[in-house]
Amino acid sequence: MADTAIDYAAVFQALPGMVALLTPELVYTDANEEFLRMSGRTREQVVGRYLFDVFPDNPTDPSANGMRYLAASLYRVVETGERDAMALQRYDVESAQRPGEWEERYWSPVNAPVLGPDGKVVLLIHKVEEVTELIRARERSPGDRTSVLEGELYSRARELQEVNERLREAHAHEREVALALQKAMLPAPNPIGHHRAAVRYQPATDTLNVCGDWYDLVDLSGVDRIGIAVGDVVGHGLAAACVMGKLRSALSAASLVADGPAQALDALGLYARSVDGAENTTAVQTCVDWDTHTITYSSAGHLPPALLCRDGKVVFLDQATDPPLGARPEHTPRPEATLGFTEGDMLVLYTDGLIERRDEDIDRSLARLADALTRHRRSTPEPLADALLLDLLPGGRATDDAALVIIRL
Repeated sequence: MADTAIDYAAVFQALPGMVALLTPELVYTDANEEFLRMSGRTREQVVGRYLFDVFPDNPTDPSANGMRYLAASLYRVVETGERDAMALQRYDVESAQRPGEWEERYWSPVNAPVLGPDGKVVLLIHKVEEVTELIRARERSPGDRTSVLEGELYSRARELQEVNERLREAHAHEREVALALQKAMLPAPNPIGHHRAAVRYQPATDTLNVCGDWYDLVDLSGVDRIGIAVGDVVGHGLAAACVMGKLRSALSAASLVADGPAQALDALGLYARSVDGAENTTAVQTCVDWDTHTITYSSAGHLPPALLCRDGKVVFLDQATDPPLGARPEHTPRPEATLGFTEGDMLVLYTDGLIERRDEDIDRSLARLADALTRHRRSTPEPLADALLLDLLPGGRATDDAALVIIRL
């Protein structure tokens, strides 16, 4: 059978339903014939214009809120890159034949993203089903059982949308508070001796998945030794930020007096048993010694740090891994390992939000990290940190928060 080219523009115009395309700024780029017919607008009145200039709220109705809800849904799609189905909306439309007169209309909208090659939203699909006649039929037959059920459904849908909007506002406020707390507890570190690390914290795009990750750098006893750690609390939000702060401070203090990273994590594990929400936290502690040119490390269920050698080879520090905090037998020492480094190598510590994907094996995720490190091996720590965020986070958007520390050895 010969290949037949598909005219997608014609398909779009023939779609059996009201469909329009919007830019992320909510400007119409196209609308199919059904959309124009049902909305009573011409193509010239719609394409190239801002959505709410074409369809503003009814100025004579002080309770009109269709514009607010629709805008919230569309901007949510732009922010998350995910489809959003709205509850049944009353959204009056000005009559095209009688300017100044507003027609009562009811709509059932669904908004979906079109993603570009970089994973960012480039267009919005705004699909609408007009159900005004259904609502009017119900009003004409108030005693009909079906009409009563339809009325109840409409009322409950509206109530549910109100509740969802209040929940989103509450979550957004919690996110702001949690991020402020996170920022206060994770400041850009000061140089330790003549060593400076590049650090990054990338909050998740999702309103809830923030503030469980941390990093820490501390000057250890000795001529030229520093401790570098990263960790990841299982929970999210404000509660996770509070737990994160406690564990970060405890590990920082323990690393100053412990005889090596394993002993510091042992002490942290004991402390974590008394902190609600600290169970199954992962963390890795490293000790960099410039006198002996060695890295000593221990991991509590965390992803392995990476050593980027000057020749581009990447070595993962995966020889001393044990279960997360609170998930291992007591009185059993944690493992600890040591490897050497060459001046000019770079040590990279990170949390899972930087590399993990729901649909891929962890070995593949680590391979992507190694490939990115090798490609950017000639970069200094600050540009390398920026390059890793761009390469490893699709469209620069994180589904989980991510912490990253890079130091030149």
